[in-house]
Amino acid sequence: MVNNIHIIGGGIGGLFTGALLAKEGYPVTVLERGAHVGGGLQSFTRNGVAFDAGMHVVGGLQPGGSLNRICRYLGILDQLHFRQVDADCGDEVVCLEDDMTYRIPQGIEAFTNYFQQLFPEEKENIQRYVDHLFALADQVDFFFLRPGSDSSPSSDKAFYQSSKEFIADHVRNPKLRSLLAYLSPLAGGDAGYTPAYVFSLINYLYIKAHSRFEGPAEQLAEALVSKIQEQGGEVLPCAEVIDIQMENGRVQSLTTADGRTFPTDCVVSSIHPQSLLKVTGGQLFTKASKTRLMSAPNNCSAYCVYAVLKEGTFPYMNHPCYCWDSYDKVWQYGKYDEENWPQNFVFLTPCEVNQGPFARALQVVVFVPFSICERWAGTTVGKRGPDYEEWKRKHTELVLNKMEKVRPGFRDCVEHLYDATPLTVRDYFNEPEGSLYGLLKDSRNPYAGYLPLRTKAENLFMTGQNVYLHGCCGVPLTAVMTAEAVIGEKDVIVRKL
Repeated sequence: MVNNIHIIGGGIGGLFTGALLAKEGYPVTVLERGAHVGGGLQSFTRNGVAFDAGMHVVGGLQPGGSLNRICRYLGILDQLHFRQVDADCGDEVVCLEDDMTYRIPQGIEAFTNYFQQLFPEEKENIQRYVDHLFALADQVDFFFLRPGSDSSPSSDKAFYQSSKEFIADHVRNPKLRSLLAYLSPLAGGDAGYTPAYVFSLINYLYIKAHSRFEGPAEQLAEALVSKIQEQGGEVLPCAEVIDIQMENGRVQSLTTADGRTFPTDCVVSSIHPQSLLKVTGGQLFTKASKTRLMSAPNNCSAYCVYAVLKEGTFPYMNHPCYCWDSYDKVWQYGKYDEENWPQNFVFLTPCEVNQGPFARALQVVVFVPFSICERWAGTTVGKRGPDYEEWKRKHTELVLNKMEKVRPGFRDCVEHLYDATPLTVRDYFNEPEGSLYGLLKDSRNPYAGYLPLRTKAENLFMTGQNVYLHGCCGVPLTAVMTAEAVIGEKDVIVRKL
């Protein structure tokens, strides 16, 4: 009999896993190191305007979608406020090289027809590409919450092929290849690394239909916390786990930084495996696993600029916008060329409740390697020094210069500016190297960027983006698998969804 379950980390993975276990009648306590829970669902306010820290667009919330089914089962769907992106322009792509703007529609058929009209000579190739892309996604049973499914790899030779090679195998036109890869940053896209199946799942979510939260994304975190508390569970902020006590191959208790001890029957870790490794001293992992984990590369981080806009000056956009200097930069997200930075980025206007025709805020996300600010890695917030502040000022100016090219007159719309670097991401989310998507998924070494649900301790399990798939849909799917592993009964939750 499990009398209590403790979850380390109150991010998306920890909260979804906790809510699912609580729904199944298990006593749950979530221990979060920060003052606020939510991880990538957190929001913050500047000058009365809310910004989302990490979650900006969401896939799988449409009726029948995996996230929709999970939220409906938990009884929180009616607490969420969201809107679909525009059907005729779910995503916008701007290329400064030839001053072209592409308005990519929602839906598989509309998506296919759009590119076939732009590149009629590639009509049959585009159809084959889309068919194969969605066929790859369909082979990942757990993505669709099918009973009896598991995470076994497909026999399709393209499954672990790199995404860039996968696209090149289907279409010939270099410009079309780049356009079809425009969602690469959401897949942690890196030429030669990102597996085609990861790319296919992200495309499935965002081509078919994706949504925006109306109001801060933290509404989802608040709904999950409420569900845990309704079932008698607890969510404790400022409770950083610093030690795990083991005996006879089982976790016996957890100790937090403020000296509290939590005896436990079962533990679920939702923190980055490299962070867990430091807490446990490596006793929960084999020697080979420890070596692999500590040497495994992390995905890219981000430099973000947040603009509070003057009222009535900038139109609200009901979709993200992806910007490139040139078509060959589509696979350069996460790269850094100081002389020409930024060469690609994403910007969007947050959606407020009762959103009107004008935006009150705009956020720019530039995907970058952690190495750009590694010289300040040992510093803390507010104590990084004047050279760091000057470095930020310079880089924010470069972002504004590029935004001015994409949206002339943008500077005149800005009332207040704020910025965040990979150090901010690292400290805010407790992610090594400020990684947005955890361990790098590598097509050449498919298992290097993944963790099993189970550890050497029979009562300690893993969840979160490093287990299977990242994102606001991928992490809840992993939570279902983790919760079922804890319960010890396969499909006990899936059959209820």
